[in-house]
Amino acid sequence: MCVENATIDELQQALAANRTTAVALVKGYQARIEAYDRGGPRLGAVRELNPDALAIAGAVDRNKPAERRPLEGIPILVKDNIATADAQHTTAGSLALVDTRAKRDATVVGRLRSAGAVILGKANLTEFANILAIDMPAGYSSLGGQVKNPYAPELDERKVPIVPPGGSSSGSAVAVAAGLVAAAIGTETSGSLLSPASQNGVVTVKPTVGLISRVGIIPIAHSQDTAGPLTRSVRDAAILLNVLAASDPMDPATESIGRPADYTSVLDKDGLKGARIGVPSDPSDAGNDFYYGPLPPRAAAVMQETIAVLEAQGAAIVRANIPTEGWIGGPGTEMAILNRNPESSTKNQPVRRPIVFVYELKHDLNAYLRDWATGTAMQSLADIVAFNAANADRALRFGQDIFLAAEATRGDLSELEYVSARQMDLRAARELGLDAYMDRYRLDAVLFPGAAGAAIAAKAGYPSVQVPAGFVAGVRDKDTPDYPYGATFTGRAWSEPTLLRLAYAFEQATQARRPPPNLPALDPKCASQSG
Repeated sequence: MCVENATIDELQQALAANRTTAVALVKGYQARIEAYDRGGPRLGAVRELNPDALAIAGAVDRNKPAERRPLEGIPILVKDNIATADAQHTTAGSLALVDTRAKRDATVVGRLRSAGAVILGKANLTEFANILAIDMPAGYSSLGGQVKNPYAPELDERKVPIVPPGGSSSGSAVAVAAGLVAAAIGTETSGSLLSPASQNGVVTVKPTVGLISRVGIIPIAHSQDTAGPLTRSVRDAAILLNVLAASDPMDPATESIGRPADYTSVLDKDGLKGARIGVPSDPSDAGNDFYYGPLPPRAAAVMQETIAVLEAQGAAIVRANIPTEGWIGGPGTEMAILNRNPESSTKNQPVRRPIVFVYELKHDLNAYLRDWATGTAMQSLADIVAFNAANADRALRFGQDIFLAAEATRGDLSELEYVSARQMDLRAARELGLDAYMDRYRLDAVLFPGAAGAAIAAKAGYPSVQVPAGFVAGVRDKDTPDYPYGATFTGRAWSEPTLLRLAYAFEQATQARRPPPNLPALDPKCASQSG
C-alpha cells in the first residue's frame, strides 16, 4: 500500500478489501517518520511515537467486524497538547512537562479511539501553542526542537526556518503534508490551524467554538480554543469532523451544537454555483484594505486566480472592505507586554497581545494542571515559570514574557479589564465585523488569503475551512523554493457544511495541492505516485 498520499477513503477501501492491514499502515508511516522526520531533512514533526501503536493495530486486524467503524485502523497523530491516557506524554512541547502524562483521554482522543483510529503518536508544536514568549519561531519547542517546512526545510544562521512551518499546529500539518500519517488533529486559538495548513498545503477545519469538545486539551483561552482536523483532502476533513463533532457534558460550549448527520453528504463539485462570497478588499479604500492590500505579488496572484476560479464555477463575488472596526479588535482589547526575547528584533520594546489570552491563560492552565496532569511536580503556571527560570539555558531561548504577564493576573477572571476586553472582542468581531459584513452583502462565506482572517473569526468563535490554492516563494529579502498558500472560507457559527461544500468544489476545480518534493515513496513501486 502506497501510504504517503493516500486519503482516508482509499485506506478504508484497502483495509476493507484486505489489500492492506492496520499493522502494515502503521509500519509504513513509521518507516517514513524514520526516513524523513528522524533522518533525511529531519522535519521534527513527530515529538513522540506511541509505543502501543502496533499492538493497537494488531487488535484492529484481529477484530474484523462485520461493519467497520468510521476510522477503523487509520493511523492518526494528535498535537502534543491533547491528553492521552496511555504510555505517551502530554507536554505542550515544554521541558517543564517532560515527564507529564494525562489522567484520562481528552474527549477528542476518546472519540478517535471509539471510531477505530490508531493513535500513532504526538505531533510537535510551537511550545504551549505559542503563548509562552513573544516572537518565538513557529514550530519551535524546548522539548521537541524545531519543526521544518517540508517544501523548504532550510534554516537560517540562527537555526530558524527561512520558510516557517506555520504555528502552532506545525508538527500536525507537516506530518500530513509529508505523508508521515493519514491525518492529524491540531488546535487553534487564533490561526494555529489555518497558518500551518496554508504553509504546508493541507486542508483544515477551524470549527465553531463548541462544535468539538475542548475537554482535556492544554489550553490558552477557553473563549477561543478549539481542536480541528488537518488532512490532505476536504473529504477527509469531513470524515474526521463526523467523528469529532459532538456534545460533551463536560464542555458547556458543546451543549447546543449544530451539525448535519453526515458532513460528507454536503460535498458537491458544483457546490459553488449560486454562492455569494465576500472578498474583503477595496483598493479605493486603502486604509481599510486590511486583508488583501498588504499581500506580496505572488500571494496576490494566487488569490486573483482563486477568485477567477470561484467565478468560473458559478459563485458571485462581492468586493467590499470589512470596516476597520471589525478587525482592530475594539478599544481596550490588547495589553502591552515588555519584550525581553533576546533574539527578537523588538527586544526591550512593548508588544501588544490580546487581553483575553493573557488573562484566561492562568485560569485555564492552572485548571488543566490540577485536573488532568500526572507524573509532574508542575501544579500551576507559577511552577512552570519557576522551572523555566531555573533552567533558562535549556528552557528559555526566547524567554517567557507572556507567561510572566499571565502570572501577574489574579487568575480568577474577575478583573474588569478582562470582562470588558471579551465583550469588546465579540462586539468588534461579530456585531461590527463578520455579522455586519455578511448581513449587508447577503454572503454565504468570506474569502480570506491564507491565514489573514484568523483573528476576526477566532474572536467571534466562527468557523473557517482552508484548502490549498497555489504556491508562493520568497521570505522578505530571501529567495526560497516554492511553498504552498491557502484560501480560507469563513462563515457564521455552525456553517461548516456550507464552508465544506464551497471548499470541496474549489478543491475539485483546481486540484492545487502538490506533495512536497524530495520526500519520495520508500517503496520503489510507489515512486511514480509520489509526485
